[in-house]
Amino acid sequence: MKLSARNTLSGTVKAIDKGTVNSTVQIDLGGGAVVTAMITNASVDDLGLEVGKAAHAIIKASDVIVGVD
Repeated sequence: MKLSARNTLSGTVKAIDKGTVNSTVQIDLGGGAVVTAMITNASVDDLGLEVGKAAHAIIKASDVIVGVD
């Protein structure tokens, strides 16, 4: 995965809370640090996100983007 964003944090999906349209995704970075992102339910499905799966929190400006390899 090649991105223009320089702040990529690797971790494990800790929790997914699906709402009507969007989901809150928590990524455990280790050492007690957790990043939380709000993404669409479609993105959760497209990325195949599930608790325990490795994922990346990609931070650019004020946005947090979730990605998987």
